[in-house]
Amino acid sequence: MNLVERIEARTPAHRDRAVDGLRALALLAVPTGHWLLGGFTLDPAGGLHNASPLTAFGFFAPVSWVLQMLGIFFLVGGYASVLSYRGRTGSAGAWLRGRLARLGRPVLGVTAVWAVLLPVLYAAGVPADTLRTGSTLVVQPLWFVGVYAVVTALTPLCVRAARRYGLVAAAPLLGSVAVVDFLRYGPYAEVMPSWLSVLNLLPGWLFAYQLGVCWGERRLGGREAWALLAGGVALFAVLLAVFGYPASMVGVPGEARTNSHPPSLLVLALAAAQSGAAVLLRDRLGALLRRPALWAPVVLVNLSAMTILCWHQTAMLAAAVPVSLTAGAVPGLTTAPDTLAWVGARLAWLPLFAGLLVLIGRYARGFESPWTGTGRTGRAAAGLLAAGFAVFVLAA
Repeated sequence: MNLVERIEARTPAHRDRAVDGLRALALLAVPTGHWLLGGFTLDPAGGLHNASPLTAFGFFAPVSWVLQMLGIFFLVGGYASVLSYRGRTGSAGAWLRGRLARLGRPVLGVTAVWAVLLPVLYAAGVPADTLRTGSTLVVQPLWFVGVYAVVTALTPLCVRAARRYGLVAAAPLLGSVAVVDFLRYGPYAEVMPSWLSVLNLLPGWLFAYQLGVCWGERRLGGREAWALLAGGVALFAVLLAVFGYPASMVGVPGEARTNSHPPSLLVLALAAAQSGAAVLLRDRLGALLRRPALWAPVVLVNLSAMTILCWHQTAMLAAAVPVSLTAGAVPGLTTAPDTLAWVGARLAWLPLFAGLLVLIGRYARGFESPWTGTGRTGRAAAGLLAAGFAVFVLAA
């Protein structure tokens, strides 16, 4: 029996394959987006610096609409949390501690490993600028884990809100982000404090999670999904055409405004449209994933979810850093992302990045399992290393 057949045989009949498929799609969009929309420049001293093709090619912005799938990820997360919370055998506190531990171990692992790597790489001759760039890239996706942990902790409140108010429970979150956007971008923007945008961080990402909770509580069906899809598309178009929101869903170097950090109303509009489409396509996707050859990759991606999130930037750096030291400027890897030739070359590098991620994942997946053999001393050492890495990133 080969791997595909073993996975099919071990899949319970009641498994919701469509939800797992949506999660896998959203997971794979994260490294794909970072690898395609992030690049490097090489300074005369050989140091790597972050750059983006969106700076030179604004017409690539629609690519970010497709690859920005965190709304789907939070939607599916809310749905799965409802099922897990409803089926728990212990207290709500025990359930939450288990969920947070599964999120925290991989983050602690990657930051601890990088804390050890930094002095080793510096001693090996890697420029300090490259190490600062690499550290920034490693931390870049980890903010998501912190936000996801917070919204997970709010699951009991989200469940109660969904049961009482249905889909309307998500409306105040949308309204909150709209008010903050009006204050920071409207006629009074000049007198508003710079920290105001931070107020969008929690409601901005909790919105899609609450939609997922409503879905899990069966308060989001076909009619509501059509409303989300149509309303999200309409709001998205109005924000772009009338209110001048940036077209890119990710930050563009040199631009004063960004949609994602923290999320703007445009992100919520996209999340609403994506969520509506996901609910409407659920049955078709589930039927498609009844094919074992398609289902097996979905299972493997889901089993490595946190490894993919935490280590995909390391995989790209594992290719770029050695090349920058030995070969200098190489198209699509260490050259500025300012030509169409760079785009073609970067596409050619993606299989290597993916292969390195698979290789790294063979060892890094251990961080997703309970650390039964490390003991209290080992966990404390990992925590200290992770804290040291965080200090370096903040200082850089």
